[in-house]
Amino acid sequence: MPPRSRAPEPTWHRASPAPLVLVSGPETLLAARAVERIHHAMGSGIAVTTLDAGAYTSGALLAAASPSLFDEPGLVVVEGGEAMNDAFLTDALAYAAAPESDVVVVIRHGGGVRGKRLLDTLRKASVPEYTCPAVKRETEFADFVAAEFERAKRPVQAGVVRRLVDAVGQDLPELAAACQQLIGDVDGTITEEAVARYYGTRVNATAFSVADAAIAGDAREAVTLVRHALAAGVDPVPLNAALAAKLRVLAKVGASRGRGLDPTRDLNLPPWQVDRARRELRRWNAETLGEAIEVVAQADAEIKGAGRAPAFALERAVRTVAQLAGG
Repeated sequence: MPPRSRAPEPTWHRASPAPLVLVSGPETLLAARAVERIHHAMGSGIAVTTLDAGAYTSGALLAAASPSLFDEPGLVVVEGGEAMNDAFLTDALAYAAAPESDVVVVIRHGGGVRGKRLLDTLRKASVPEYTCPAVKRETEFADFVAAEFERAKRPVQAGVVRRLVDAVGQDLPELAAACQQLIGDVDGTITEEAVARYYGTRVNATAFSVADAAIAGDAREAVTLVRHALAAGVDPVPLNAALAAKLRVLAKVGASRGRGLDPTRDLNLPPWQVDRARRELRRWNAETLGEAIEVVAQADAEIKGAGRAPAFALERAVRTVAQLAGG
């Protein structure tokens, strides 16, 4: 079988001005961050013109990118490249052959085959491209949160990142808003206690708080959190999925010991997650871990339709996992 193609590494955080720039990928928030970085690097007082590639009229790009009367630098941002019309394609190809040196033109393309001829032309000409792939994995959400604090020159400890992701969930705009709230409201060092103060009720009922308690062998806390979450209307599926995810990380880190693997480098796990898993593995062995994974898999099947009482199946799985950890 041919090797599976890997998603492009995100490079949006390196975006910088150039006469012509391509910002590609489906994650709109990261694309906005890339444009912000370019704008910020150009300094204050920059005139910004925004064009829509899907509703474009002939000549608009050349007019927007023409040097101003007073030779002031300008920024032209073209949105919706994935839906570009023929008029934009024609003008963009012509402009790419001889871009203005005193103007920065950013073309935003969200993905797909529309405009492939232009994309190929830009890439062949080595136009700077900054990628914004979809954020899907837990590690990617954690990286985004860490980058938000770094961008504001307010770096935080890994525990703060983890707790915020646990509290807010895997929703990029909500995470960005939460980061900005903490940056704006908290003086000095942003701590886990600050996250708990702002998002405490959500943290206490989060799926990963349930999983953490069960993995640590605290059956009473885990079951209490499950009941609280279910009473608040949380779906059992993500609660059980979080427990399964925690167990998978433990299995990966545990297996890496005997295989001479570096979990961070070879398994793409962040260092803080590896360190935590190593501490948690002190309560586990291969037999109990395997049994816990089977229990959670069975609960998953029952929750998704194989059983008649999904809440009971979840609570039973959580209690059993906690008992296995405590044993």
